[in-house]
This record gives sequence, C-alpha cells and structure tokens, in this order.
Amino acid sequence: MFDGGLTMSFHKVNCPPVVGNLSNIRSQCRTRPNPCFAVQMSSTLVQTNENGDFYESKKISGSSSTELKSQPQNSLLSQANTVGIIGGVSVLSTLIFLEKLVWWSSRNGEECVPFVVCSEPALDGGRRPVHSSEVNGEHIIIQNLRQKRIFLEKSGARCIVMPCHISNAWHDEISESCSLPFFHIGDCVARELKEAKLKPLDAGSSVRIGVLSTCETIAVAPYQQKLQNQGFEVVLPDKETMEHILMPAVESWNQRDIEGARNLLRIAIQVLLIRAVNIVILASDVLQNILPREDPLLKKCMDPMDALARTTIKWAKSAKKVHRKT
Repeated sequence: MFDGGLTMSFHKVNCPPVVGNLSNIRSQCRTRPNPCFAVQMSSTLVQTNENGDFYESKKISGSSSTELKSQPQNSLLSQANTVGIIGGVSVLSTLIFLEKLVWWSSRNGEECVPFVVCSEPALDGGRRPVHSSEVNGEHIIIQNLRQKRIFLEKSGARCIVMPCHISNAWHDEISESCSLPFFHIGDCVARELKEAKLKPLDAGSSVRIGVLSTCETIAVAPYQQKLQNQGFEVVLPDKETMEHILMPAVESWNQRDIEGARNLLRIAIQVLLIRAVNIVILASDVLQNILPREDPLLKKCMDPMDALARTTIKWAKSAKKVHRKT
C-alpha cells in the first residue's frame, strides 16, 4: 500500500478512462522500501479523428488542468522506453501491475518507467466459446483489443504488455502485424523458471509446474503452452479439486469467509505440491488476494504479473541505455 500518494488519470476517446488513487489499493508487491514521498504523473486528454489519428486537447497534471491549442500529434510520448499497457478484465489488477511497474523501476531512486494505459475492463468469462454467437463475441473482443494496441502504438509506446491472464490467450491474434516488442505473460514466466534451473523433485521426470486458475481453460492456456515449450511438465488440478476445493474457495472469499477461503486454497496448493510440482502459478487475480502475504505456502507460488513486470522493466532500462548511446 502506498504511504505517499500515486494518482493517475488516463482519458481518451474510444478508450475507457482509468481513474484511480493507488494509495487505496491493496498491494500484492512482496518486496519494496517503505516510501515517504509522493509520485505524481501527468496524462494527456486526446481526441481521435475518423482515421484513428489523434489531437492533443488538454494536458492534466496533478489536480490542475491547462487548455492547449488543439494540433495534430504524431505521438503523445517521445521516450524510447515508453511502455504501452492494455488493461484487462479487472481495472484493479491493471492498477496493481502499474504499482509494481512504478515502484520496482524507481526503487533505487531512478526515474519511473514511462507508460501509457488503455483499459479494457469489458472482458468477461473464462472459457473458450462454444456456440457461433460466442465465437462472434470473441472476435469482437479481439478486434477491440487490437484497436487498443494500435492506439498505444500511435501514442508513442515502444513495447506492449497485457497484464491480464485472459487477454493473453489471444496474444497471437492481438499482436498480428505489430512491429513492437509485445511481451507474452506466459513467455515471461517460462523464461524466469528456465533461468532458475529447477531440479525435478521426482527422479527421472521433468520439472513439474502447477497452474491454479479460476478459469479452467482460457486463463491456463497462455501458461501451459509456453511452459511445455520450455520442457516443463504442466500439472493442473483435477475436476474434483476444481469443483470441491478451488471454486468453493473463491465462493467463500466472495462471501467474506476469509478463513474458509484461505484454508481451501491452501488445500488446493498442497494437492499440487503432493504431485511433485516445484512451483504453483496462481493465474488468477482472486487467488492472488486470498492468502496473507506472510503465508509460507506463497514461497512455493508464483505471481505471473511479477514476471511480466520484471521483464518490462528490464526491457525499458535496456532501451533507455541504447537510446542514450545513439
């Protein structure tokens, strides 16, 4: 939680606004210094024409607003390491990712990584469509997300990320024709686990990685494929665990039965650990919130958003160094 105040406002035509004060958001960042200062950011109100080009009309900084003469803009941001962020199902999860991006990139007194956000909280569900009407709905979602990617490119972003478990299931479609680095959350997770050089817990077997998600198919897919490509064996909960342990844990959480939810989630994690998995990926915003930060089981778990944030910061710092040399 922020002790100082980090306030952000993002406004754009045809893109849902994100307005929030991160000092009120429960943080999932596990390690960071105790801040005693406030971080302020500015944003720009833009309007797009029929061709998708935009005009700058107002600059917003803190609580003051200054009217500017409208004029065509090639991009909103000119920094070579600007990160474009496509928000996902939950605005809250997007803000939590931003909190990590801000604090981890500036914890040593460095400048915060520049970023521009396009929020898309309208996604719903957690499974691949079955009926034709659902397939059409998926196509609309993909088109919407692709338009937001293009908006971010025009805004001056130099790389794109999607801090959303579900949206990354359509990463290939959304990133089609994109010339910028577009980090896949599954790639970030698989790469970090590969670099960790984990050893199999069972002799003669591959390293096993467990994945827990409240969405059995669509949210698991981004991790399963990427982990398998790196040689990991992916272990998922069976039907009984999903129906009688994991989903009841979420229901208990929603009903404010905190202790009941925590006990059930602990059981679900232990079920996977008994199957000799090295790490359990918590591929759900809800699951990330249930256990207290000091719970020892979290040492066996991984938050994919952490890996995405670290990858993004590493790229941004590298891009900044390259730009300084040129």
